[in-house]
Amino acid sequence: MTDPIAAAALWTPLREHALDTNIARFAEAANIDPLDYSALHRWSVESSDEFWRAIWNECDIIGDPGTEVLRRDQNLAACRFFPEARLNVAENLLAHLPNDQPAIVAYNEAGLDRSLSSTELRAAVAQLAQALRAAGVVAGDRIAAFVPNGPEAIIAMLAGASIGATFASASPDFGVPAVLDRFGQIEPVVLIGCLEYTYAGKHIDCRDKLAEIADGLPTARVKICVGGANAGPEGFVQWSEVLQANVGAALKFEQLPFDHPWYVLFSSGTTGKPKCIVHRAGGVLLMHAKEHRLHCDIRPGDVVTYYTTTGWMMWNWLASVLGTGATVVVYDGSPMFPTQHQLFDMAEQQRITLLGVSAKFIDGLANSELDIAGTHDLSALRTICSTGSPLSPRGFEYVYSSIKADVHLASISGGTDLCASFVGGVPTQPVYSGEIQAPLLGMAVEFVDESSHALGVGDGPGELVCAQPFPSQPLGLWNDDPYGPDGRSYRATYYDRFEGKWAHGDFASWTVHGGAVIHGRSDATLNPGGVRIGTADIYRVVDAMPEVAESIAFGQTVDNDVKIILAVKLAPGLALDDALTARIKSTIRAALSPRHVPGIVVAVPDLPRTFSGKLVELAVADAVNGRAVRNRGSIVNPEALDAIAAHPALRRDAHS
Repeated sequence: MTDPIAAAALWTPLREHALDTNIARFAEAANIDPLDYSALHRWSVESSDEFWRAIWNECDIIGDPGTEVLRRDQNLAACRFFPEARLNVAENLLAHLPNDQPAIVAYNEAGLDRSLSSTELRAAVAQLAQALRAAGVVAGDRIAAFVPNGPEAIIAMLAGASIGATFASASPDFGVPAVLDRFGQIEPVVLIGCLEYTYAGKHIDCRDKLAEIADGLPTARVKICVGGANAGPEGFVQWSEVLQANVGAALKFEQLPFDHPWYVLFSSGTTGKPKCIVHRAGGVLLMHAKEHRLHCDIRPGDVVTYYTTTGWMMWNWLASVLGTGATVVVYDGSPMFPTQHQLFDMAEQQRITLLGVSAKFIDGLANSELDIAGTHDLSALRTICSTGSPLSPRGFEYVYSSIKADVHLASISGGTDLCASFVGGVPTQPVYSGEIQAPLLGMAVEFVDESSHALGVGDGPGELVCAQPFPSQPLGLWNDDPYGPDGRSYRATYYDRFEGKWAHGDFASWTVHGGAVIHGRSDATLNPGGVRIGTADIYRVVDAMPEVAESIAFGQTVDNDVKIILAVKLAPGLALDDALTARIKSTIRAALSPRHVPGIVVAVPDLPRTFSGKLVELAVADAVNGRAVRNRGSIVNPEALDAIAAHPALRRDAHS
């Protein structure tokens, strides 16, 4: 693992470029040195009312903010931002669309599919919204979308938001039980579903699946199907017919409170039935605007994409980019098909300025040693964002050596729980290998021990918490008792563990550069001999080995202690023998410590993960330790979970 004390910066922005950023101009307006990010961040949390008012103005939020910025409460969950405000998020996202380039460009595995101008996008939103209003859809109703990452998903969200309907989405690769576990809880009145999609060159027909989902959602009285040449299941009307029947409709925007529910997002569900997290409109809009304009330096006329599905919160993040005046590029398909160059072909063709991907994608390219810089013109690309899991030092170094030497690599970390980020990129500051650059503006991030004492550089990892309220704290959990910030489940999920602080389960530490290292999920940390070890630290070392494609670490209880187990998916053609096992263990020992060395290493054909691509460490630990695995429906490949649990080396009697 790269030593953050000795590491040299992989990238430092030229002074003239750093000063020519949105965040530098924002700092200057606040009378702060534009290159002193620590001072800017300190002001943002110490003068939070002034800061969030400045964000509203800087990001051109349309609406009436009212006179009060933050109504404080001893209960952090009950604090309310802009309690007097009235606005509409769809109006904000449609107000700044580019006039001389497309608003949305859609790609699939075959290449460019279609594009929508600003005029076409606004017209489609108006047409669908009029159809929904005619069907009796009102503010507070729920719209559920089971669709790929195409223009229809964004149009449906915007049409619903213009009315005040709450939007939830799921990717079409979800199984029926996983979809119903999510949508069934919120009782949607509108169901929009796809008839087919293509992934990795395979055509998948969804008609039967969509019919089964509709049968499981009896509250859905409006049913619209997307794509496909043939008719949808009984009761569905084609998307194109709905829009055509409402040509000429006018855009209308309901003015709603800042806390009006915009989205319901769902936890991965690997620790139980998926939580339905209700997100407030103004809070998510404000947080995304801050991240896009200041931390990602997105400007009018830019072209932005993030590889995502509609089942991951990065889809919501990407949809909000419309509010910056940039073009949004959506991609439906595998990022590795027909070649691993797919996203970079798209980036070259569309002159993309910000490319967002997962850390797993970057690490996969690094393992393949692809020379992207030598094969693609990425001269327009200013920013690469990485999230989904911690990016390894090798991944950082690969980006700068093999993709682009003068790009801002912004590793970010936040989550579904806040639909935004706590730590991430700062385009005026250097990038160091293996480090997330800084806590984001307005976020009072701390890393604390079990007694809630803040940890500093060199104190080791602790729980990531936020010690002050922030605008996108969830409105609550659906059907909590009682619903809202006083809900018992909501408080227990985020606020009860550390009084007066938000915590959602990340394990992290500070670096000497003011940056952060995420060591994994705190609820998946390993405790051999009572010492807490982050799984991400092990992955950084093991996954950098050329013999290992990917790994998952978990704990097995043996004799009242925890034995670290490492399951590896090896590179094609390799087998796990004694020599490779010894090499894996010695590499971990040398890079980390003897405590990190796994007691057992096993090879498996695949690793289990959620539909959003995250490894399911807790589910594996449950299965191996003989506990019930909660909500297998959230695991895209449960057979991989079963294979690990059944491995002969992990049988409980094998340790006796």
